Amino acid sequence: MTTLRQLLTKKKYHRITLTYTKTNHFEVKAALNGIKGTFIVDTGASNSCVGFDAVEKFSLFAQDSDVKAAGAGATDMFTQLSKKNILQLDKWTKKNISLVLFDLTHVNTALVAHEAEPVDGIIGADILKKGKAVIDYERKCLYLK
Repeated sequence: MTTLRQLLTKKKYHRITLTYTKTNHFEVKAALNGIKGTFIVDTGASNSCVGFDAVEKFSLFAQDSDVKAAGAGATDMFTQLSKKNILQLDKWTKKNISLVLFDLTHVNTALVAHEAEPVDGIIGADILKKGKAVIDYERKCLYLK
């Protein structure tokens, strides 16, 4: 019997290890524009995003946006957009990635309150879709093509 890992490896997917946190989230280490960071994998987030406080860290060029963000208990949050970024998760790399920039303070405050580490951003459905993502919850890994 073929395992999920064997099947996806044969189909040229990259296996990326996820960390399961105290807050029941999956986190992943990623490099954004060559700089390492920590991101929550969130299938319910329509867009991948980075906190305003990490703009300089990842050398992001921010443009104003008319879109208001909502999520994790906050609504009508000011956003900016950063285009033409390079995202790397283990050996999987994608160029020309657009990211929503907004204040992640409320997210990180909640994580720290539950004794988890703060994150730099969120990997959302846009990236997961581009990578034809398969999540193996039991083995705590993400496959991207």
